[in-house]
Amino acid sequence: MRAPSESRRDNLDTMTDNETAQSEVAPIDARRRELIDWVMRFAPTDGLHETAIAPLLLVRASASAQRLPSVYEPGLAIVVQGRKQAAMGADVVVYDPLHYLVISVTMPTVGQILEATPDKPYLCVRLNIDPREVGELMLSSASAASMNGRGAAQPTSVASERGLRVARVSAPLLDAVLRLLKLLHTPQDAPVLAPLVLREICYRVLKGELGPRLRELAAGDGHARRISRVVDLLKHRYAEPLRIDELADAVHMSASSLHHHFKLVTAMSPLQFQKQLRLHQARRLMLAEGIDAASAGHRVGYESPSHFSREYRRLFGAPPKAEIEQVRGNGSRSPSMGQPERMFGSD
Repeated sequence: MRAPSESRRDNLDTMTDNETAQSEVAPIDARRRELIDWVMRFAPTDGLHETAIAPLLLVRASASAQRLPSVYEPGLAIVVQGRKQAAMGADVVVYDPLHYLVISVTMPTVGQILEATPDKPYLCVRLNIDPREVGELMLSSASAASMNGRGAAQPTSVASERGLRVARVSAPLLDAVLRLLKLLHTPQDAPVLAPLVLREICYRVLKGELGPRLRELAAGDGHARRISRVVDLLKHRYAEPLRIDELADAVHMSASSLHHHFKLVTAMSPLQFQKQLRLHQARRLMLAEGIDAASAGHRVGYESPSHFSREYRRLFGAPPKAEIEQVRGNGSRSPSMGQPERMFGSD
């Protein structure tokens, strides 16, 4: 039987833990409410909004949407209101105001906004991440640790090599994102202060749960870094015939090892990845430049119009002409409804 003093001490410990948890939630909720106001101010309509701070994009949608294939570029997505999911094959990740999304390598996905209404639209802050900046920050951190007499912290492994991961958001990360958005109100300060805040945001992510994924892709010559280089090659050569042996030689891997690790990161084979890049680019050409389906298919590497039409329908749910007419007829600026964007999609 436990002594009364021990029971009282356990109760006090439990109360302390609960109070600590509540004190952490309160600042996060307060910051999120502020973030909602700032995103609504600079994203007054549905769609993808560029800002005066180049890596910063804002997304707004007033209704939940159909599942739509899209391609996410490396970056960070923080939902401040609503909820969205992204599917990679059988894998599905959901991100909401409690979780942020890290995209460490270009990823074809199927995205869907799950929660959004006109009164409470889906709102998301999107930051593009340059792997070179991550590398520079790692070097600075290692140098500072060395000067303070400590060895550089070694990256810890993560449970999955997927290029799309979610983690619980922290108050310091939200605080830095909030300060970045506030700089949109004082554009005269942004050229000097925005790079500092962006660097802090990157630092917060590196120090967090998903930091090891960014470190693997920004430094060294491990499998994750090599797969990232393969993805870059496919992005720039998506219209060319795919030769696995050439890709493997370019990153000093065997063909079997490349295929295995590529699928671990992207949930698809290199051939499937290239096919999705082709189809997304063809869709962009038809939407943004108004060219016909046969010409778009040919420009992205398809020799047979019927083959292009079959694969397009398999991915987007309708033949090219019908699907494009549907999107244009809808007239929506929602990022989930397929408006023409830069080469690849948004969050």
